[in-house]
Amino acid sequence: MSFMNIPYGLGNTPIPLAAFISIWKVQANDSYHITKGKGFEVPGLFITYEGKGLLTLGEQHYELHAGTYFFVPDGIPTVYRCQDNDWKFYFLDFSSMDAMHALQLPVNKVVSTGKAADAIQLCERIIDLLIAEPFGYAYSTNIILQEVMLLFAREHSAALPTRHIELNKIMIYIHRNLDKVIRVDELIEQSGMSRTTFFSRFRSITGLSPTEYMLNLKLESAKVSLETTSLSVKEIAAHLQFYDEFHFSKLFKRKFGLSPSAFRRQT
Repeated sequence: MSFMNIPYGLGNTPIPLAAFISIWKVQANDSYHITKGKGFEVPGLFITYEGKGLLTLGEQHYELHAGTYFFVPDGIPTVYRCQDNDWKFYFLDFSSMDAMHALQLPVNKVVSTGKAADAIQLCERIIDLLIAEPFGYAYSTNIILQEVMLLFAREHSAALPTRHIELNKIMIYIHRNLDKVIRVDELIEQSGMSRTTFFSRFRSITGLSPTEYMLNLKLESAKVSLETTSLSVKEIAAHLQFYDEFHFSKLFKRKFGLSPSAFRRQT
């Protein structure tokens, strides 16, 4: 018999999305020189895949070289031109910077990326869609724009010291095995970390120790089982690997303020 898992959802948090406007594929020589005295009307993204360009944004100067991307905001006087007679890049413009901020992507910064080849493929897919205009192409182009941003955001977040993506597999393993006895030493071994490092990083992303985190998950799962199944309290306690029904009831009441039986009666 499978245990009842906790529900997973986004809640009421708004998800800002950038609406696609257009894409340019530019292969420039030294004759290429653009001046926008009032800046771009909407934000944009340079993805340089060959050569080099020079960008002036207000009073700041940047070199956009192969294997980099650059998010440029709107409304700032901008000049950009080819350098050394060779600059090949894609430029995408979109509706707002809200998505950039939500994804914690760097703005006004030249970022070297190891994902340039993947980004190029996505840009070419957008261009193909806009040429052929198959059914649903407008939705598809917007989806691919989000993929481009997520591609860079994931790469960027992996380099942040507060992001411990090496624990992702551990977290998924815990959630998918709530009906099993999971020992902390087993998790530490899976992670390949020292015990001190594992505990420190686990707490930094959950705010709890591994034992506290797993107990909370089991109690949330028990709560869902009480609400949605006819399983007895004893069966729920056994299936979620609690020591016994009494121990389970005591922990449940401590967390939710009611015994399991009382909680079920009020639902």
